Amino acid sequence: MKVIKKINTSAALALDSAGHEVVILGKGVGFPPVPYELEDLSRVERTFYDIDPKYLGMIRDLPKEILMVSADIAEQAELELDCQLNPNLPLTLADHLSFAIERMRKNFDLTAPIAYDIGHLYPGEYELGKQALQMLEEQTGICLPQNEAVSVALHLINAETENSDLHSFITMMNIMGEVDDLIEQSLNIRLDKDGYNYSRFAAHMRYLIQRLETGTQVEHKVNSMKRTLMWEYPDIYQCACRVTAYFKESRGWNCSDDETVYLMLHIYRVKSRND
Repeated sequence: MKVIKKINTSAALALDSAGHEVVILGKGVGFPPVPYELEDLSRVERTFYDIDPKYLGMIRDLPKEILMVSADIAEQAELELDCQLNPNLPLTLADHLSFAIERMRKNFDLTAPIAYDIGHLYPGEYELGKQALQMLEEQTGICLPQNEAVSVALHLINAETENSDLHSFITMMNIMGEVDDLIEQSLNIRLDKDGYNYSRFAAHMRYLIQRLETGTQVEHKVNSMKRTLMWEYPDIYQCACRVTAYFKESRGWNCSDDETVYLMLHIYRVKSRND
């Protein structure tokens, strides 16, 4: 392996045997003058492929132990989520954790405003966020507040697709909040957001919003069911109409009859279980 650029004493940019660029971590790998041949590959503790060059400078200031645990978290997430995550995740996550540790030491608490919804909409990522805090404590002895699990989950969500857009995710959270408010006002109820039924409802809403965004709505021809539900559950129908009107007015989304029926069914379910 040929080391071609020093990042710091424990990190460097190298070329593997196939000529591919790789960031390597290891004690003293960035110490000798470059370029040089690294004969003892056992000194390499971690490798990172396909790192965006703009993140290389970030490595210089990141504590090695935080970068190592972030890499472990990213590996665990890829296994449990069964997907390929953005290769820059270990660096961006390490940068966040370092900043979170600094904030904690200065007694500055920063809670994500959408923390309450993450566990319902992305339970897998949220659970990994909690695991990440445990891994951090086990490997470094640093115990971050539990609300940081949400921030870790956000990083995982944002890394799940190559062209992920955190802005779109925040937008979805805002839409969910508006829909919850409409349902509570229309039906004069208070949704039990800690319950399993709300989790199911939130998951349905997440996928409905994604379908409306992409224009790929379900088509099962359930008009007769819609008429039945309208007559039997007029309050549910009116509530669904308020939600679909909100979609139309705020986003320009036209909710099909089929989607409206499924929305009514899910509103009915969450209301009846809530009652």
